[in-house]
Amino acid sequence: MSTPVYITRTAAYLPFAPVGNHEMESVLGRVADRPSRARALVLRSNGITSRHYAIDRATGQTAMSNAQLTANAIRALGDAEGIEVLATGTSTPDQLLPNHAVMVHGELGWPRLEAVACAGICLSGIAALKHAWMSIAVGGANKAVACASELVSPMMRGHRFEAEVQHKVQALEQRPEIAFEKDFLRWMLSDGAAALMLQSTPGAGLSLRIRWISLSSAAHELPTCMYAGADKASDTDALQGWLAFTPQQHQERSVFAIKQDVKLLNANIVRATLAEPLETLAKKHGLKADDIDWFLPHISSMYFYEPVMQALAAIGLPIPRERWFTNLTSKGNTGSAAPYIMLDELFQSGRIQRGQTILMFIPESGRFSSGFVFMEAC
Repeated sequence: MSTPVYITRTAAYLPFAPVGNHEMESVLGRVADRPSRARALVLRSNGITSRHYAIDRATGQTAMSNAQLTANAIRALGDAEGIEVLATGTSTPDQLLPNHAVMVHGELGWPRLEAVACAGICLSGIAALKHAWMSIAVGGANKAVACASELVSPMMRGHRFEAEVQHKVQALEQRPEIAFEKDFLRWMLSDGAAALMLQSTPGAGLSLRIRWISLSSAAHELPTCMYAGADKASDTDALQGWLAFTPQQHQERSVFAIKQDVKLLNANIVRATLAEPLETLAKKHGLKADDIDWFLPHISSMYFYEPVMQALAAIGLPIPRERWFTNLTSKGNTGSAAPYIMLDELFQSGRIQRGQTILMFIPESGRFSSGFVFMEAC
């Protein structure tokens, strides 16, 4: 019989003051000193009105590392005595090696513990949560911290694309500008971190008992949609990692930029990451719409709000709109950190009542994976 696991504390860290839509390009910088043609279109679609960047506007410099960003969120949890497991998730670590978790551990300066880093994109944070949850559930620990963070702004600065644009100028292209799949994400993603304290006993105040966590991948049927440190071959559309390119090509093709195939995303994300896996889980756990008091969807854009609602109704889980909670428009799309930041705001709001249930939905477009977390307040 497994040990019950409770989220007893939550915390988030969003660097510097919010950045409004009209300020974004001045903070990130223009590409080749030209205003983006995609910015207005993308912002109208995603509905985001403010976000945070770890960029000091006084100096124009990145002010902290991802490890520091993550450590700030974890410190906000408070008392760290007795932590046995630190599980981190991010898609933007500061280095290839060593892993993100040990760098965060070093920033915190805590005593020896188990430090585990989960890779991926939006789902990496929930993979970290599942590791922390299972560590306690199987009796391997009594207290753990799970966290998720993203530091994407350094990758989206205008100067990062100068070499690619210059290469296109030299190639006499009529429109020497970066491709939409790269520019699109400059107006979608932002920085942030959040952390959860997990324990084998409930806390003094509100706690959330984790009932189950499910992760799944549809990579067996769908190609790569979101990627970085790679590029697609022009003739086969197959993904090639950064080692297949020369250092010169890294710059000319902006190989390390985050890219997303928007057509592939729109055609598959709701079906492959929500409708099909959740229909299976609802049957497995006997889940009904009336059993869900709060629905927390990590949606990358408000564009997907209605399609998600329609998909829920189609599989027999018509969760009323008034039970939904998202802070995408005010906090931005912070990737793996977004579900944590969303849960933290709701947890701290005092709106969750004991006995209520929460269903979190976390899609990842990398190769179409998804995660679901079901919790009960106590």
